Amino acid sequence: MYKAQLEIQSGSVIALPAQGEMEASCHVIDEDSILAINAALATGRPLLVRGEPGVGKSQLVRAAAVSLGRAFVTHAIDARTETRDLLYTVDAVARLAEAQLMGARQGVDDRTLREHLHIQQFVHPGPLWWAFEWKTAKEQADRLGLSTPLVPKKWIASNGVVVLIDEIDKADPTIPNGLLDAFGHGRFDVPGRKPVRMNAKCRPLVMITTNEERALPDAFLRRCLVLSLALPREREELLNTLISRGRAHFSEGKCSDAILRYAAELLATDRERLRGQDLCPPGLAEYIDLLRAVIEQRSQEKEQRELMGKIAKFALKKHPDEPMR
Repeated sequence: MYKAQLEIQSGSVIALPAQGEMEASCHVIDEDSILAINAALATGRPLLVRGEPGVGKSQLVRAAAVSLGRAFVTHAIDARTETRDLLYTVDAVARLAEAQLMGARQGVDDRTLREHLHIQQFVHPGPLWWAFEWKTAKEQADRLGLSTPLVPKKWIASNGVVVLIDEIDKADPTIPNGLLDAFGHGRFDVPGRKPVRMNAKCRPLVMITTNEERALPDAFLRRCLVLSLALPREREELLNTLISRGRAHFSEGKCSDAILRYAAELLATDRERLRGQDLCPPGLAEYIDLLRAVIEQRSQEKEQRELMGKIAKFALKKHPDEPMR
């Protein structure tokens, strides 16, 4: 069923089922995240989620998709990403191979050659094509034998899509503006077929993450809503936040509150030591990793605490110039 807004309370624990290569997890959502997502849904603007690595940006997008009952389409940005990749890609290598194969055959007429080499036979839907026109993206994927994004049970296209554009700061500066150009116009051209158009009755929720590794263009920022995620700076508030996240992930039978607090104390100390340095401190992701590493190997509190003291450096120390514990 199509949901126009998030209808959950701050502090709700959203269970995230395993999906493709993503393991089952959970996300504790806060009030600012709910308000920002609902504002993006209401305005039709993309939501830029900024914050240090490991604070839960990508997981928030996944949680939004689950809570809204929408399909989840993701695209990870790297230095080689082009604007077109977010819309569609053309398999030029396969097209060249087909041309060579057809050229080696005897008696192939021009019409057959054109049909086999028509560019539409080599166009792969990108994340915004899936978000704008799920039906035609699936038709194109099925025609070429491509996989389709995973969707929730009983999902239909009119339920809508959440798109994650992950780590936009790794992209060339032209990528952000190119993304918004397609989103702002609600359409884009694809070679060999009619334009892809956004369904105005069920606009996709596009959420974009950045680790702040590179400044983003002002024109891009002006056309987004922006949510900043950060762990608390005050120590006791940080400890309480980490412990509540740890308890959401691990039942009391797996570890005690004392173990959750011990792991939080270790992480808080490391964050304080790195404060003011140009180094990324350990965050929520490292906290969960540390707990999982201990819980999977030991079941008794005393043994868990002893092991945690020994292996914390592997989860929390990420920079070669940091002192060893």
